[in-house]
Amino acid sequence: MGLLARRNLFHDKVRFAVTLTGIVFALVLIIIQFGLFLGFTTTTSNNIDHSNADLWVVFHGVGYFDMGRNFSERKFYQVLSTPGVERAEKYMQAFARWKRPDGRVENVQVIGFHPGSGLGEPWNMVQGSVADLKQEDSVIVDELYREKLGVERIGDRIEIGDHRARVVGFTRGIRSFTTSPFIYAKFKNSLDYTNPESSEDSTAYILVKASAGITSQELQRRLRERLADVDIYTTAEFSRKTRFYWMFTTGAGLAVLTAALLGLVVGVAVVAQTIYAATMDHIREYGTLKAMGATNRYLYRVLIEQAVWSALLGYGLAMIVAHFIVQASEKGGAIILMPWSMSLGMLILAVVMCVAAALVSINKVTRIDPAMVFRG
Repeated sequence: MGLLARRNLFHDKVRFAVTLTGIVFALVLIIIQFGLFLGFTTTTSNNIDHSNADLWVVFHGVGYFDMGRNFSERKFYQVLSTPGVERAEKYMQAFARWKRPDGRVENVQVIGFHPGSGLGEPWNMVQGSVADLKQEDSVIVDELYREKLGVERIGDRIEIGDHRARVVGFTRGIRSFTTSPFIYAKFKNSLDYTNPESSEDSTAYILVKASAGITSQELQRRLRERLADVDIYTTAEFSRKTRFYWMFTTGAGLAVLTAALLGLVVGVAVVAQTIYAATMDHIREYGTLKAMGATNRYLYRVLIEQAVWSALLGYGLAMIVAHFIVQASEKGGAIILMPWSMSLGMLILAVVMCVAAALVSINKVTRIDPAMVFRG
């Protein structure tokens, strides 16, 4: 039975190539659309997820990362004095104007933190180091935005908010969901870049690390009892709120999600039509099998095995194509993510789609009149 299924599948190589092409197209389309959705979702909260903090203290009513509001550093000392706090650091996020060497101006998001604290630092450093930010008027940018920001190498000088600055390092893969790239600086410098009239007695966020043996939820409860006019989130909670805001409250996220769902629908339709057409092209052969005494159960098994073979081969080719597309996206503004769980999901989806399409055509195959093979 297995040999028959494979021979029937590979007999017409042109038809088989068309079938595989349809499956590969459908799977790659689905991977791209859902990979973009995952990429956008991850990008919205990457600074939160990589902060190494257990808790975030934010101004009351701040619902997502990009709308930080300053509050007094007195809250900072209240946090430090709370039992169960191992350490806490002030953290700044604000927009500023970046003046390129050629005079053009770009909007950027300045992230201010304390280098060496281990909280809120940039990651994936490819040139320079976080420690270099301890120098005055220094910044770290992502290499993805070299052209946009008009910088090429360490040591390039620019202006941020009419304040001179020098690039001391580059990261890789830290994208901004908005059109404003992230710029990292030590806390004091970030104030100079975004609001020279402000002082270090205010902050947009407080990042908190819990002591050993204290859960994030327990420390969150203690801080809520001591602090007023602020909201206190675990890192996971603040990340979810930020992702939800960008992906479901704004039109951008809904557009990406809609495109992903449409990609799924189109992909399923393409596979169903491809497998159905391939089955109908061999309708007379199935009639011959019935005339020779083949049971409906036998035909079911042949069709399903053909569908599974088509799914596995199409999946393998689709993963190769998707791998190159995912790699290429790492150098672009929108990244496509394909975690192992998604790869596994695509395998299951491919098999389900192909088998389901085969089942649609099975009903017609089992109703074949064996006498048709003797007609002209």
